[in-house]
Amino acid sequence: MKGSSQPEKGGRWRVFLVDDHPLVREWLAGMIALQPDLEVCGQADDASAALAAIAQANPDVVIVDLTMPRSSGLELIKDLRARYPALRLLVLSAHEETNLAERALRAGANGYAIKRESGPQIVDAVRTVAAGKFYAAQPLASQLAERLFSTAARKKETPEEVLSDRELTVFELRGQGRNAKEIADLLKVSVKTVASYDARVKEKLGLGNLGELTREAVLWHNRRMGL
Repeated sequence: MKGSSQPEKGGRWRVFLVDDHPLVREWLAGMIALQPDLEVCGQADDASAALAAIAQANPDVVIVDLTMPRSSGLELIKDLRARYPALRLLVLSAHEETNLAERALRAGANGYAIKRESGPQIVDAVRTVAAGKFYAAQPLASQLAERLFSTAARKKETPEEVLSDRELTVFELRGQGRNAKEIADLLKVSVKTVASYDARVKEKLGLGNLGELTREAVLWHNRRMGL
């Protein structure tokens, strides 16, 4: 996954659509086709099909619906964040509950748009997320900002302060996008040992799963690199 803040010169950001409603995908694809800097590179109607196709489609942005009959959009977001740390993920949902939007963002989404927004607003959401910025639908933006930033303010201890040297090394390698096998090979330990370090990092940083750990590690690594 490319992860650039601008599309390649003369090119377009590649967008993958995940929604179980064909009409929604058709509507999105039609809007995106009219944009000079965006193009649809693939579609899927559930999480398993999306995971299989995204590996080949090489998108910059994935638009994900949260409610699908055979799968969970939240679980798909966690899986994609763990597999592709640089991939930009935009939720497009009919649900306007702040709690659900917060869960999606904590799972690894880069933005949350709602389906009743206008076409131009949704296109702007895609561009915003593609450029590496955060997007929240206007009805939710202020509440989300208050929740997320107040939570961040309560977390006074940094990874450098609470993690051991080896835990911090694993955390940094996760932030570089490396998987457990790659980390194990680099550190000359077993994959099981890496999983044990991951578990301790999650406990110390108050993270719920590997997707959240990876997202926090990527953000931490990017801040250190000045990205």
